[in-house]
Amino acid sequence: MSKIEIFDPAMCCATGICGPGIDQELLRVATTINTLTKKGITVIRYGLSAEPQAFIDHKKVNEYLMKEEVEVLPITVVDGEVVKTREYPTQAEFAKWAGLPIEELASIVLEKQQGCCCDEGGCC
Repeated sequence: MSKIEIFDPAMCCATGICGPGIDQELLRVATTINTLTKKGITVIRYGLSAEPQAFIDHKKVNEYLMKEEVEVLPITVVDGEVVKTREYPTQAEFAKWAGLPIEELASIVLEKQQGCCCDEGGCC
């Protein structure tokens, strides 16, 4: 089973899906990661605003940032290797790296959420 790490650009909260206008791509990614985590798959997200040290400490991510700057984000790393830059993984990619059949992730239905995801106290 692989370890998947996602290095996100700076966002207002850990998932980026708070506020009145929810980005459907970020919602898909957050829902997929939640599903994978419940299945025991290790998926870690690092946010540039909240955890900048993770971007510095990961040698390959740091090299990408030094060379291509923040436009290279998000960066996806699987088992220590950079596997994707500039966009989030597809459902098929998540399934492949997690060792799951695509059907387990393709059936995720995204519903528009009300409110904010940031914390129990309200929006960021």
